[in-house]
Amino acid sequence: MHIHILGICGTFMAGIAVLAEQLGHQVTGSDQNIYPPMSDLLASKGIDIYQGYDAGQFATEPDQVVIGNAMSRGNPAVEYVLNNNLNYVCGPQWLSENVLQGRWVAALSGTHGKTTTTAMLTWILEHAGKQPGFLVGGVPGNFDESARLGDGEFFVVEADEYDSAFFDKRSKFVHYRPRTLVINNLEYDHADIFPNLAAIQTQFHHLVRTVPQNGLILTPPAVESIEQVLGQGCWTPQQTVEIVDRRNPGNGASWQAKPTVADGSNFEVWHKGSKAAEVKWDLCGDHNLNNGLMAIASAHHMGVGIEQAAEALGEFRGVKRRMELLGTIGNIYVYDDFAHHPTAIKTTLEGMRARVGGEHITAVIEPRSNTMQKDVHQKSLKTAFAAADQVIWRRLPAMEWDLQDLIQNNGTPMQGSDSVDRIIQLLVDSAKKAEGRPQHLVIMSNGGFDGIHSKVIDALSSALAGDM
Repeated sequence: MHIHILGICGTFMAGIAVLAEQLGHQVTGSDQNIYPPMSDLLASKGIDIYQGYDAGQFATEPDQVVIGNAMSRGNPAVEYVLNNNLNYVCGPQWLSENVLQGRWVAALSGTHGKTTTTAMLTWILEHAGKQPGFLVGGVPGNFDESARLGDGEFFVVEADEYDSAFFDKRSKFVHYRPRTLVINNLEYDHADIFPNLAAIQTQFHHLVRTVPQNGLILTPPAVESIEQVLGQGCWTPQQTVEIVDRRNPGNGASWQAKPTVADGSNFEVWHKGSKAAEVKWDLCGDHNLNNGLMAIASAHHMGVGIEQAAEALGEFRGVKRRMELLGTIGNIYVYDDFAHHPTAIKTTLEGMRARVGGEHITAVIEPRSNTMQKDVHQKSLKTAFAAADQVIWRRLPAMEWDLQDLIQNNGTPMQGSDSVDRIIQLLVDSAKKAEGRPQHLVIMSNGGFDGIHSKVIDALSSALAGDM
């Protein structure tokens, strides 16, 4: 069967392409924006990508078209599919019908941490010999692909609340029917399709209604937005997960992470009031402690011992584009991070600060997501960068808020430019002034950022060659 995927380079749709190829289908696709890591992943699978959305891609008519949620009416490829009565389906429905039927599905949802928690749980199951299938919105470091059919009964999926397609406005995760469900957190996001938090909560309630009585729902305790969702009706056992330290005495959660060092690189796992295991790993920050404990609790529900799960996390190698160290130039460390929401930015930078102490941190932000470009999170942005020493913004034409106002009324030194070349020069100038002191450059964007990552590494290497 020939399956053609519109929007194939999106993280989710690339995963669909990989799964379809593993099922033995001929897979092709098209996209307008083609960049790593998904373009590299698809190339490694021999999947042909057509540049753009004109009708030329249908010279050979496919048996089925899978349409990504970035596609809308008016797109030439979409109009061709409709006008020529081609067989089409959205990605989540294709996944449900072709992969998830009859399997124990673990769905990892929430505004933040979905990708990392999905990768963690997948690795724990793999380490335990369960051979899970998975679809992650990124490329996990412990695997060389973002999706796999797997040979066991388990399938782990990143459960996104964004809509399924222009013709199916339900959230993707409503298609998945999980037995194990994580709701990591719940905040307002996706301002382009949701008018308010209540609209997102409605979709989460639809998801909760699909979890069976022999399933499990894992949440943090005492989070009002989540409690309101569960208060609309829940027919599934629930357990809570929390971090307990000097700042948070805890709420008596079923699962507790107790850090034994300041940056969270070591923590104890407590279950029902007793210490059950200890994790020693390379990650840091409260957000990763939460993600890791959610993964351990999920794996426990799926039959993996707590100590075995903790041991697996000690070998977890992260996810591409989630605080991924791209290069080191002398004492300058360049990271790529997918942060696309004020809370994600704040927790990521706080984790970095806990790890590096007083060393210099520069955050480089491209506010590319639809939510970040709209005027909905400006109050939160004013406090999101407190852990950084300086911030450099890329000014984008679609931004609906005043970047200059944020720059002038913020306690953290900030600059902004619409030019990637100018931003690189600012980073080079800052590095020269540091005179060899350690610096950490955290580049944050959910897109390609015009290839700034490799460009800044090259520029720093060239500019500082004589000082090294």
